[in-house]
Amino acid sequence: MTISTILAVANHATAPVASGSSAINAGTNSFFDMINTALTNVSAAQKVATAAESSYAAGLPGATLGNALVNSDRAEVAWNATVAVRNEVVSAYQSIMNMPI
Repeated sequence: MTISTILAVANHATAPVASGSSAINAGTNSFFDMINTALTNVSAAQKVATAAESSYAAGLPGATLGNALVNSDRAEVAWNATVAVRNEVVSAYQSIMNMPI
């Protein structure tokens, strides 16, 4: 998950939504689609890293330690960014729930 993806999700989540149930549903579907895409990208990065590490461990031609390490680092950064975004969303939810009525 790249920083631009995180910013796009944040910008989309804070964009004003027009009144009416169809506008609200359209915004909700788009937000969930963006989250789903981001999580799919993280999963794909993890699969690429696993494949690169397995290829290097098996000694396949063209598989290098550098490639395995770079892919592993990319997957780790993507996962850490996903967890950070999740933590911020949970924190925002808790702040909203703790507001006095």
